[in-house]
Amino acid sequence: MNSRGYGIETVVLAGGEGKRLFPLTRRRAKPAMPFAGQYRLIDFVLTNLVHSNLLRIHVLTQYESYSLIRHLSRGWTFSSHLGQYCEVIPAMYGEGRGWYQGSADALYQNLERIQRDQPKIVAVFGADHIYRMDVQQMVEEHLAAGADITVSVVPHPIEEASQLGCLEVDPDMRVTRFLEKPATPPPFPKDPTRSLVSMGNYLFNFEVLKEVLEADHADEKSQHDIGRDIFPRWFGKLHIHAYNFLNNAVPGITEEERGYWRDVGTILSYWKASMDLVSVTPAFNLYNHEWPILTARTDHPPAKFVFADLETNRMGIATDSLVSNGCIISGGHIDRCVMSPRVRINSYSTVNESVLFDGVEVGRRCRIRRAIVDKGVKVPSDTTIGFDVEEDKARGITVTEEGIRAVSPAVRFSRP
Repeated sequence: MNSRGYGIETVVLAGGEGKRLFPLTRRRAKPAMPFAGQYRLIDFVLTNLVHSNLLRIHVLTQYESYSLIRHLSRGWTFSSHLGQYCEVIPAMYGEGRGWYQGSADALYQNLERIQRDQPKIVAVFGADHIYRMDVQQMVEEHLAAGADITVSVVPHPIEEASQLGCLEVDPDMRVTRFLEKPATPPPFPKDPTRSLVSMGNYLFNFEVLKEVLEADHADEKSQHDIGRDIFPRWFGKLHIHAYNFLNNAVPGITEEERGYWRDVGTILSYWKASMDLVSVTPAFNLYNHEWPILTARTDHPPAKFVFADLETNRMGIATDSLVSNGCIISGGHIDRCVMSPRVRINSYSTVNESVLFDGVEVGRRCRIRRAIVDKGVKVPSDTTIGFDVEEDKARGITVTEEGIRAVSPAVRFSRP
């Protein structure tokens, strides 16, 4: 088999509801969440697959899938003449099956579609993590190890690993135990300060995938989840190999970025990852031109900064920020912010350490800090967000324990 793509088919699991990101996921699936201004979370896994020359992709959607499907249809079309496709498959309530009951059930319901191209290996990847990965290196190690299944893992600080799926391995990186969110994560033998956590990316030999899915489907007690049900049941019977993501070498990355992988599944983790992007030397470098992040193209004019009136402090200024096309900073000041397309900041307003989604408009004389403002929200003039917890909660703004505000279109702003 040619490991550069022949005989490999990819399934991207993109039906995640993202409950911990609510209200930002009220009307969108987690993989459709904007990130770094102009991207969606799903763009990162699809970028990795395209750069790895894996161009036969099924994207399985379910929860609030409209915006995700629209994004994929506009930006992720391949050449059918070359046998390439990025095929979006919504969950279908029919044939007596109902919605997907878990990741394993999603794969089971699509086995017939997967096997049409007679793949030797099926890559099953999540759709909502931030990382760069040459998947072919994982494929080559899978083949060299003679594995039935390979799981990509990353060493994680052991004190923080209890909220993730952890693995125990022998010296040859063969998996000897799976633990879902263990109270005491097992140490990685090569670094006892860390535990190996699953990245949610898997390689299955196709016949093995078919066998384990059919067995899982027949088990009435199963929750039909890959991590909770498939692996704990089969690791003693099959050769399941752990691929150490730290060994993955992507063109253009620095040693500091090697092994970067983030699950931005909470408001806090999403905000932290966004703030890292605007630091002088971010852990994840968007400006790697050897492995660029790909996305759907949108036709917006360049960002514009207007007014330079020193006397009245009416100046359009952005410091330590990412500003997307179509934005207008009109006499306001943003600092350590991530701006999606078509954001407008009006005169005398200040916005600090915040993420503003597409089409947000901030009126005059506003003060906003440590906030994530959802798509299309219009913030009236003279509004403050991020300074008074009780006032923000009274408006319907979600406030995390750490003080991050999530501002949805349902927020009730009082008019001056």
